[in-house]
Amino acid sequence: MQPKLKATLILLGFIVVPFGATLLGARFPPDEWYESLSKPTWNPPNWIFGPVWTALYLMMGVSAWLVWKTAGFKKGAAALSAWAVQLALNAAWSWIFFGLHRPDLAFGEIVLLWLAILVTTVLFWRIRPVAGMLLLPYLAWVTFASVLNWTLWQLNA
Repeated sequence: MQPKLKATLILLGFIVVPFGATLLGARFPPDEWYESLSKPTWNPPNWIFGPVWTALYLMMGVSAWLVWKTAGFKKGAAALSAWAVQLALNAAWSWIFFGLHRPDLAFGEIVLLWLAILVTTVLFWRIRPVAGMLLLPYLAWVTFASVLNWTLWQLNA
């Protein structure tokens, strides 16, 4: 296989994988339970989540591809494994929060997710700084989501 074709196919794979996390999340959308929760005045409207996550998943995929392109699967194994772990934690949050209706457990899980994103960002940055930079908006969004998760839990406990 030609190197450019291989790199393009791997890029597509790295982009498709994060969007796979949305498949799990889509199984547990905001429902009547969520709509009935007391929310802070700064709670974003539901429509904003789709565009934000689309951009974030795209950046996640490109950043992982840049790590692969720089270090390969073998030398980039730790960083790409951290990326996979944070992605699994990302996918689990919707199930815990919206599926189980457990903002308390979801908060504990999102803290783990935040830590996993931080580790991934640092590991990516060491291999290719721009790959780490691409994860900073994700880290910022999950920081905001963590505060929102905490607030929803506390307002509805």
